[in-house]
Amino acid sequence: MLFEGTPFELDRLMLIRILMSAVLLAVMFLAFRSPKLVPRGLQNVAETALVFVKEQICDEVLGKESGRKFFPLIATIFFSVLFLNISGIIPGLNISSNARIGFPLVLALLAYVTFNYVGIKKYGFLKYMRSSIVVPNVPPALHLLLIPIEFISTFLLRPFTLTVRLMANMLAGHIMLVLFFSATQFFLFDADNWMKVFSPFSLLAGFGFTLFEILVVFLQAYVFALLTAVYIGLAQHADDH
Repeated sequence: MLFEGTPFELDRLMLIRILMSAVLLAVMFLAFRSPKLVPRGLQNVAETALVFVKEQICDEVLGKESGRKFFPLIATIFFSVLFLNISGIIPGLNISSNARIGFPLVLALLAYVTFNYVGIKKYGFLKYMRSSIVVPNVPPALHLLLIPIEFISTFLLRPFTLTVRLMANMLAGHIMLVLFFSATQFFLFDADNWMKVFSPFSLLAGFGFTLFEILVVFLQAYVFALLTAVYIGLAQHADDH
């Protein structure tokens, strides 16, 4: 749509991503530009959301000390996923830019680099790798089976599942909404007269799935942030495997 044929070309999804990122920054700026001791309005909403991330994700999974340390990262992931997902239910935008693999992959790599850095910094590379993939107190012969499984699970599947879970959920939700509302349009304007009776049902189904998609928007942000915290916690305690 913009700058076509250049390295900076922007399609519709990229413009939505930029728009929702700007909205996120604007919301946080307006909420905390002149914070009050007793929060009201937008500040109250933003503080409640931040407290939720801190207490229900960071402190709950990592403990207060580590939770405070990694709170900026996990809060950034949570609100980035949340706001980019919200565009999927906004009329005129109608799709989450997380339905394309690019940004989910970036966030997954950020989480991947972080938890591995935490583990390597604490234990050193060799001890961290050994603690992560060697299951203690099992017969030696089983290590031939378990070590490859643990390696794939820890170092390959984690970023893959983080990426695909977010992208696939948002893409599937978008496709379902397209189907319901396209069916409504078809029944109303293009189908035979006797088929118009089906249009209210497809419209109600689309509306109901929109409400469900609102839940998915928040749930995917929560799951992505929660798993990031869990993986950091596992790296911090790799020797407790």
